[in-house]
Amino acid sequence: MKPRASESSAKTETVARHVEFDGQDDTLSPLNWPMKKKVYTSATLGITTMVVAFASSVFSPAIPQVMKVYGITQEVGTLGVSLYVFGFAFGPLAFGPFSEFKGRYPPMVIAMFGFTIFSFATAVSKDVQSLFILRFFTGFFGSGPLTLAGPLFRDIFSQRQLGVPIVMFCLMVFIGPLVAPFVGGFIVMNRSLSWRWTAYIPGILGAALTVLVALVLDETYAPVVLAHKANRLRRETGDWSLHAEHEETSFNLCGVTREYLSHPLKMLVWDPIVLCMSLFGAFVYGLLYLFLTAYPIIFHRIHGMSLGVSGLPYLGIIVGQLLGAVAIAATQPWIEHKAEQTGGQIMPEWRLPIAIPGAAAFSAGLFWLGWSGYKHTTHWIVPTLSGLLTGFGLLTMFLPSLAYLVEARERKSASAVAAHTFLRSVAGGGFPLFATYMFNELGVEWACTLLGCLGALLIPIPVLLYMFGARIRAKSQLSS
Repeated sequence: MKPRASESSAKTETVARHVEFDGQDDTLSPLNWPMKKKVYTSATLGITTMVVAFASSVFSPAIPQVMKVYGITQEVGTLGVSLYVFGFAFGPLAFGPFSEFKGRYPPMVIAMFGFTIFSFATAVSKDVQSLFILRFFTGFFGSGPLTLAGPLFRDIFSQRQLGVPIVMFCLMVFIGPLVAPFVGGFIVMNRSLSWRWTAYIPGILGAALTVLVALVLDETYAPVVLAHKANRLRRETGDWSLHAEHEETSFNLCGVTREYLSHPLKMLVWDPIVLCMSLFGAFVYGLLYLFLTAYPIIFHRIHGMSLGVSGLPYLGIIVGQLLGAVAIAATQPWIEHKAEQTGGQIMPEWRLPIAIPGAAAFSAGLFWLGWSGYKHTTHWIVPTLSGLLTGFGLLTMFLPSLAYLVEARERKSASAVAAHTFLRSVAGGGFPLFATYMFNELGVEWACTLLGCLGALLIPIPVLLYMFGARIRAKSQLSS
């Protein structure tokens, strides 16, 4: 075993040795932070996540105005949303591995600073080309909180505490894009404002949050915390034999690219756990952004609501997500009971059963939306209420897929979440691009029927992983 360095013995030891935490109760370990500090850290990260998610879809109601200003078609205008979400896809390939190399704090500050700068740049863009390019880079930097939240929560919370913060994070991921359309709608309807304020407002919020993140967040990644401790001990004791294991990792651009940047993609290709959960989450996330096309067709075009009011039915999905959060919380006693039988160890597969009724509800909600929303003679409240099922399914499918990855790939959780974020963001950016064609050609009822059938095909995934996930995890070569 490696000897543990302590401050009392630092001056007498001369052999090179690794600095470690002073036992399981070391207050320097993020797992032992006071609960108050964990709560405000989580709250800061949750608000940050909601703002960058909000910025992804607040542009959607501005598309008709941008079409008139620049003389483009709706499909081209939709790129303003899709390219932002594609930024979500590529950002994690940098921020996830970077956080495993330099810790969570630097990439979080860089991400929020970049998000703020590019939000303001989007607001003052002079042509449609620069608008789309800047939207992409806003999403690229905005992906930082989305990528780092899961690993950061795993840094500061034990397995038993992890459920609540992950639920809150997932709510922020979904509430942001669902609140944004009616906010953006009312912005566009205000004659004293313009579509540019759909970028100014995220920029203002991003600037405030950049300052908050820089002042409030502390480093949570244990290897980097130990590196800071080793550096402090060397300066205090003058003993230069003290090193943290993480400090011995040398920086080589080719090596970093091969080992860190390519790792999320390798996990997608070679790790069946990561692939299955990423596909599971990708369909859900893609449907979330497809709703940005479906709901305006149903409530603005068919039911004749204004741009702002037609975004209010998204509240049905938000209420459904809150019901999903309650259902997930209700499974916690069952998980605790099973943990007692295994000596306190929680198996990642125990997070999956709630996804089974969630997938069924999600599929049913899509059928309900399609067959109640395709004609104006049906009262608007009927398709709105379908959001209770789709919202319930969105959360209870997405959260287990994310929590399962964080727990099943604990040592490489940032890379696993980066892979998940990459694939789901490709879906989130791609679905709106064909949504208009699909709904125009098939009609609302048959387009939703097709999506509902695809949703039903996902139901076996959590069933199979619950039964065989532990064996698959044990055989994976990328689990460490």
